[in-house]
Amino acid sequence: MAKSMAAPKSKIRESVGDRIFVFAIYVILSLVLVVVLYPLIYIVSSSISSPAAVVSGKVWLWPVDLSFKGFQTILKTPLIMTGYGNSLFYMSVGTLISVIMTVMLAYPLSRKTFFGRNGILMIVMFTMLFGGGLIPTYLVVRELGMIDSRWALLIPNAIWVWQVIIARSFFQTTIPSELVEASEIDGCSDWRFLASVVIPLSKPILAVLVLMYAVGQWNAYFDALIYLKSDNLYPLQLVLRSIIIQNNSAGAMDISVQVQRAQLAELLKYALIVVATLPVLIIYPFVQRYFVQGMLVGSVKG
Repeated sequence: MAKSMAAPKSKIRESVGDRIFVFAIYVILSLVLVVVLYPLIYIVSSSISSPAAVVSGKVWLWPVDLSFKGFQTILKTPLIMTGYGNSLFYMSVGTLISVIMTVMLAYPLSRKTFFGRNGILMIVMFTMLFGGGLIPTYLVVRELGMIDSRWALLIPNAIWVWQVIIARSFFQTTIPSELVEASEIDGCSDWRFLASVVIPLSKPILAVLVLMYAVGQWNAYFDALIYLKSDNLYPLQLVLRSIIIQNNSAGAMDISVQVQRAQLAELLKYALIVVATLPVLIIYPFVQRYFVQGMLVGSVKG
C-alpha cells in the first residue's frame, strides 16, 4: 500500500531588496524603542539614586548609590495622600462627566436627520479657535459660585471639542442609518437606542475618550492653581509643585545645608515624575487595544 506523501510547502524567497527593506525597518524601530525607553529608564534610575550622584551627573542608565530618599521625603509630606485621593476623585468623576456629555453631544451631531447639526457643529468648532480668555473665564466661574470647590475642576473643561469630533466621526462610520430606521420601526425610543445599541457598539471610542479625559484630568494643575484656595482640595500635581518650591527655597542657612537642599530638590523632580505617572502607566495597558481601534476611526474604509 503506497503511502501518501504530502507535498512539501514551497517557501517564497524574498528578494535582496525586500530583505534590505525589512532590515532597515527593524533598525529604525530599534532606534525608536531606544529613544522612547531611555528617558523612562533614566528617570526611574535617577529617582532611586543618591542626591549627590544625580546632581553630579553620574547617573547614566542604572542607579548609582541606591537610595530612596526622594520617595521617603514625598511620603513624609502630609498632603501627599490627600492629593492622591483628590486627583483620583477629579479623574474618575471628571472623566465620567466628560464622557457622558461628549457622547450626548457627538451622537446627535452624527445623525443626518438632526435639524441644525451643521450650525451647532460650527459653533462648537468655533471655540477651538477663539476663547474668552483667563479673566472672563475666572469671572464666570466666580459668578457660578464654584471658586474653591471641586466643581471648578469638573465643569468648566468638561467637554473637549477635539474629542467631540472624534466621537462624531466614529458614530457616523459605525452606526448606520439603516440600523436607526429599523429601531424606529420597532418602536425603540432615542434614549433606548442610545443605551442598548450605540453604547455597546462604541467600546473602542469610549475607551479612547476615557483614556484621553483621564490623562488630562490627572495631569491638570493650572485650573486648580487658579480656582482653589484650600489645601485639602489640591490635586496631586499641585501638591507636588508645592513640594518642589519648598525644597528649592533657600533662606538664611549654612552653605552645606543649602547644597543638600539643592541636591534633594533635583532628586525630587525625578521621584515626583515617577509618582505622578504611575497611575497612568497602570491604566493604559487595559485600554490600549481599544485605544488603537478608536484612533483608527475613518482611516480604513470597507
